[in-house]
Amino acid sequence: MNRKTTRTLSVICTVLFIAIFVHCDSGQSTAADGRKLQINPTVVMSGLSDPWDMAFAPDGAMLFTEKCRGLSVRTSDGTVRRLFGTAGAALEAGDLFCQGQSGMLGVAIDPAFDENRYAYVYMASNIGKAKTNRIVRLTVDKTYTVAANRKDIVTDIPFKQSLNWWGGAGAHSGGRIRFSPFDGYLYVTTGDNHNGSLPQNLSRLGGKILRIDRDGKAADGNNTPSGGDPRIFTYGHRNVQGIAFRPGTGQAFASEHGPGHNDEVTPLTAGGNGGWDPAPAKGVSCASDYCGYTSNKPDGTPTSMTDLARFPDALRPSWNNRGVSEGMGPCLFLNGPRWKGWEGWLAVGFLRGARIELLQLDAVGTTVKTTTVAGLPPQRMRSLVPGPDGAIYIATDAGEIWRMENAGDRLGMY
Repeated sequence: MNRKTTRTLSVICTVLFIAIFVHCDSGQSTAADGRKLQINPTVVMSGLSDPWDMAFAPDGAMLFTEKCRGLSVRTSDGTVRRLFGTAGAALEAGDLFCQGQSGMLGVAIDPAFDENRYAYVYMASNIGKAKTNRIVRLTVDKTYTVAANRKDIVTDIPFKQSLNWWGGAGAHSGGRIRFSPFDGYLYVTTGDNHNGSLPQNLSRLGGKILRIDRDGKAADGNNTPSGGDPRIFTYGHRNVQGIAFRPGTGQAFASEHGPGHNDEVTPLTAGGNGGWDPAPAKGVSCASDYCGYTSNKPDGTPTSMTDLARFPDALRPSWNNRGVSEGMGPCLFLNGPRWKGWEGWLAVGFLRGARIELLQLDAVGTTVKTTTVAGLPPQRMRSLVPGPDGAIYIATDAGEIWRMENAGDRLGMY
């Protein structure tokens, strides 16, 4: 090998090293401060069928969903009953169906549950000519044996109707629902259905985060851009499956899957654009007019999760998973004295990534430190919720629900 070739290879290696370094550092994150986190898992429930979400009543009863079965409850004495869903539930939902990533997904308890007994679910429904996703409100009696008074408060969340080049029917439905303890409104996350124009279309509810009252009406202060559906809080999203509210400020943070790159955690503001636009630009052609996994630009660069070139005022992500996509799903803030030095960190669960990552945020919501919870069995983390006992409860795609709490200077499960 001659001297010129050697010099050329040296330059190439140096450039590659710098590129890799920059890519790995692109998540605005560093390792945590060396505290040891160790998990000793204990299973609360097992043998479930695709558990998707959970919500706790003030008396300790845990409502939980299974994607293809419906809503059930585990009471504080350990009794399990089916409340709403397929045959055998206290209240049957003949319109519920399970297809692709869709079915009975998120669940939430009304902030005034002790008075009104309202519970809410996000579900796929085949009522009418076209399948939809919708929000259904129910009442649950004090013995948790009767579910009644069904009211469908949102009926027009888009559902992916059929197979296309990018995947099967029922894909990218979003599905997380959470009440903010700060403003009392219900936040609903939806997906883009592999539809290129949907996230930026302000007349439709796919690829959005909605903010509504308990009757499904638009919340005050959504600041939806002129002409848009007033229930829209933020738009320009891909497939949000996590939303949480920062202690102290109440600001909502979303976590969502990236398209082969850049899972993102994003602090939200009313009327904001998440910057996701998988529609092809002029002169660009993509299968099914969806460029989410390729490029929507004439120059061939990958479609951006947050396209700041096109939307310079788009919401800035706090963290991008170091530029990688691993199926970022649920999130919650660690809150309460039992978390000690970890209080206020954001916990983010991953599906393909099969882990929980903890993010420390600065005052404006930018991630400044991260650490992965060590010793946790590698499972797809579908839901993270706080329990009334201050612990975290985790639903996994392996059909289990776990309980996790802080054990001194270590993070443990009991």
